[in-house]
Amino acid sequence: MTTSGVRPPLALTMGEPAGIGGEIALKAWADARAKAGAARADGAVPPFVLLDDPARLEALAARLGLPVPVRAVGSMAEGAALFGAALPVLPQPLAVPVTPGRPDPANGAAVIASIDRAVELVLRGEAAAVVTNPIQKSALYAAGFRHPGHTEYLAHLAGLTEEPVMMLAAQDLRVVPVTIHVSVRDAVPLVTREAILHAGRVTAAALVRDFGIARPRLAVAALNPHAGEGGAMGREEIDVIAPAVADLRAEGIDAGGPKPADTLFHAAARRGYDAALCMYHDQALIPLKTIDFDTGVNITLGLPFVRTSPDHGTALDIAGTGKAGASSLIAALATAEAMAARRRA
Repeated sequence: MTTSGVRPPLALTMGEPAGIGGEIALKAWADARAKAGAARADGAVPPFVLLDDPARLEALAARLGLPVPVRAVGSMAEGAALFGAALPVLPQPLAVPVTPGRPDPANGAAVIASIDRAVELVLRGEAAAVVTNPIQKSALYAAGFRHPGHTEYLAHLAGLTEEPVMMLAAQDLRVVPVTIHVSVRDAVPLVTREAILHAGRVTAAALVRDFGIARPRLAVAALNPHAGEGGAMGREEIDVIAPAVADLRAEGIDAGGPKPADTLFHAAARRGYDAALCMYHDQALIPLKTIDFDTGVNITLGLPFVRTSPDHGTALDIAGTGKAGASSLIAALATAEAMAARRRA
């Protein structure tokens, strides 16, 4: 932790430089500047330091006509002190110039180094949390990256022996996919009693620690239509999901299910739980993105530090056009600050 008593800022990674990460970071700072001097409202932009190439950000701001002063800093503390006057950037030079919409694997090392440095800063207490801009995995794979994505790489950097858990949050809905980036065909055998138990335990603990919910309520979705219709449409609910729910309840976790997914996400149903465990990626993300596409936040549970991210990709098709909205990044920054504050408390 810092010794000055000043709350450390958030560390924001560059993400894919050919994507919209730089643009939304500039717009998030501009939003913070516009609200400076007003009473802090829920969702306001907290101080952050961007780990990126200052020269490319200055050029991007000029290209988009964004009146954002960019200043290189030598530390997170310097960045926090400067935040009200300029966008503070810890320099992470790029290897080659950036063409919006066209990722270059030559810049992959800088993208990875930005993530590495953010994690180092938060583990040293110089950053309050890590917020990651979206990466282009295909470009990183071409540069030699060997992890499926951000979540797995962060777990590696943290030295975890168990898989972290991905939560998506927006408005009054939190969802946790038990299986993530695999095909539906491959997801079914991965829906195991142990996987559901792990997701439930990590989610319940995070809801207490990071969200201040004293007794979290989990709704566990079924895998099959109509929760399997008593086995007529599949036995996963009988053989796997219901026993896992019973195990969670035996451990003192308020879990219910398996619940038919087609009736789990309407407004009245959402009032009955604090997070929904879903069996596969789209079962979780379709309702969340339908309810609130613009301000969804990706949260990694189970890490020894707070990590959030916008719930969208690199948007290469609109990179460099000025069309990208910063709402999801602003929500990710606000969520990270709130979670970090609860951990400090």
